Amino acid sequence: MRYFIYLQYDGTAYHGWQSQPNATSVQETIEQKLSLLLQRELFIVGAGRTDAGVHARLMVAHFEINEEEKTIDTHDLTRRLNGILPKDISIIKVVPVCPEAHARFSPISRTYRYYVTSHKDPFNPYAYRIFWDLDIDLMNKAASKLFDYIDFTSFSRLHTDVKTNNCRIMEARWTTNGLGDYVFVIKADRFLRNMVRAVVGTLMLVGRHRMTVEQFCHVIEGKNRCKAGESAPANALFLEDIEYPEDIFL
Repeated sequence: MRYFIYLQYDGTAYHGWQSQPNATSVQETIEQKLSLLLQRELFIVGAGRTDAGVHARLMVAHFEINEEEKTIDTHDLTRRLNGILPKDISIIKVVPVCPEAHARFSPISRTYRYYVTSHKDPFNPYAYRIFWDLDIDLMNKAASKLFDYIDFTSFSRLHTDVKTNNCRIMEARWTTNGLGDYVFVIKADRFLRNMVRAVVGTLMLVGRHRMTVEQFCHVIEGKNRCKAGESAPANALFLEDIEYPEDIFL
C-alpha cells in the first residue's frame, strides 16, 4: 500500500526538505517519527526539494508498506504524528493512493507565493523587507513573458541532477495592497532548484527600473544564471499548493 502525507512546515530551522549528511531536514525529521510509530524503517519521497529556510503551507510526500501488513488507520496516524513531531511541522492528513501514484512525478501543478513588504514588522519574519518602490505594472508585464518560454536554465541552480530545465508556467503575477506589500504568485507543472527565488530577484530588478522587460527576456533566452538577478531571500517563499489527478486516490 502507498500513502500520501499532506503536511505543512516552517522551514526556518531546517536545511531544506531533502535529507543530507550533518544537517537537519524536514524529510529526515518526519521519517524518524514515522518509522518510530510504525515500528519499521520507512523512507518518504517528497513532491519537491524546498531550499533551506523555505516554508510550505502544503507539501506532499509518499511512503509505502508491504501489502501483507495491516492496513493503516490514517486518522490515528495523523494524530500520533502530530503528537511527536516538532511544533514547526504539522501533518494535515494521510490518505491511501494507487500503487503508481508518486508524490514527485504525479502532480499536475505546483504553486508558490513570495511575500515582499516595505514595512518593518517584528511580528512578520516571513516577508522580504525592501527599502525601495516597485513598479508592479512593469513587473507584471515582465512576468507575462514567462509564458512565452519553457527553458528556464537562467533561473536554475547550477550543477543539478535534473534531465531537463523545461517547465510550463501556468500563472505568474504580482499583486499589491497599495500600502507597500506585494505578493508574487507562480504556478507551473514543475520548478527547478532555486527557480522561484531567482525569478523574483530578477523581476524586482525590472520593478526598480534597473532592467527592462526586453532585457528580462534576453536573460531567459541567454540560459545563463549569471545574467539573472540575485535570488530573493528564502524566508519569504512558501510552497502553497500541489495539485494531483483525482484518479490516483483510493
